[in-house]
Amino acid sequence: MAPARGENLDDLAPYKMIRSLQYVQDTVALGDHSAMEMQRFLLSTIDERLRTGEAALFDDPRNVDAALVYAMSGGNPETLEVLIRKDVDGHFDSRLTDALRSYLSGRGTQSVKSLAEIFPEYKHSRVGPYLALVSANSVMRKDPALALTYFDWARLVAPGTIVEEAALRRSIYIASEAGWIDKSMVYANRYARRYLRSPYASQFADLFVKLAVDHYGAIKEDDILELLSFMDVPRRREVYLRMARLAAISGKNKLASLAAERAQVLSGDGESVPKVLADLYSGLASVPSGDVAAAMESIIAIPDDKLSAKDRALKAAARAVAEEVLREPAAKAEADVATPIEAEDAAREGLSEAGLADRAMDPRAGGEETPVAAIEPEQEKKEQPEKADIDPAFDTFVSSGRSKLDEIDALLKGEGS
Repeated sequence: MAPARGENLDDLAPYKMIRSLQYVQDTVALGDHSAMEMQRFLLSTIDERLRTGEAALFDDPRNVDAALVYAMSGGNPETLEVLIRKDVDGHFDSRLTDALRSYLSGRGTQSVKSLAEIFPEYKHSRVGPYLALVSANSVMRKDPALALTYFDWARLVAPGTIVEEAALRRSIYIASEAGWIDKSMVYANRYARRYLRSPYASQFADLFVKLAVDHYGAIKEDDILELLSFMDVPRRREVYLRMARLAAISGKNKLASLAAERAQVLSGDGESVPKVLADLYSGLASVPSGDVAAAMESIIAIPDDKLSAKDRALKAAARAVAEEVLREPAAKAEADVATPIEAEDAAREGLSEAGLADRAMDPRAGGEETPVAAIEPEQEKKEQPEKADIDPAFDTFVSSGRSKLDEIDALLKGEGS
């Protein structure tokens, strides 16, 4: 008996090849990263098959749908253009292909109306879940509520697939940006239960960290613990480190301290880098607290060779902030001792020498207790005395302090973006 032979790739119907691609992509989304090479192979093979296939191939509507799914699954958009030019028999719906061409070329907003009209017609077809993703992506900025309805439909008809993975991940972003915190957490919990091994799970982690930091208070510690309970220890520790870093930069010091402590607890004995990072972020959160000196000592003690370039810059910024907080004004010694003329002026104003020193430290007079950068320019102009009444040395300190703090603020804003 002759051995059975598989079909030649040149003779294989595109819709069968698309089924293999879908299976592989779903496997990747569920955590089998070894299948990513097969995914690349299938995409290139399907591309060649579609480009070189005879026109009669698309007499079968399943192959037409396969070509559309390929275009919406990361395929080469130029291939769709080739197929449309060769389609003399009208196998492809021009309304749909025109909308997809706009979307794939980066003009998604121009296809919003046509997609909205087409989607109900194709909703229950083989291309329905993919078309739902495309439709959602095209309206997510202008109409987030509508985008969520598209994503919800995609998840409903394609559970356990890369379509659901993408829909959940993007739904978290939309709901978070719109301020729908409860919805965001529902989507995040579903993602954590199903797709933590996806190659896109790192994007999910960033989305959840931003969600937790931006809305800390509305999102409780128990909510964070519940979601992270689905992760293994290394993933949980990584999320806590990201959370501590972003919270420290964003001024959410309570959350930064909490997340840093959690990361420290989850760090093993031989894992020095996570401990170092947790120490850094914990130190950042401690700078605004009462014990600035201890926080600065802790930050200085962190070895630079254990930090990335960004974290070294963050350490330098934190150290500069702490030094500015601890530095005494150059004019402080002079302000503490009033000359006979100053004492006489103070007496006339009803101020003691102690009162005179207190006035020198008044933030409204340009003193050091409140950072100068925290005062609004117009308010500062109204509240500060005339330049002629300020000691030149003290004025120099204020100017240099403002410049230094502005540089630090700019650096920290850059880190948080």
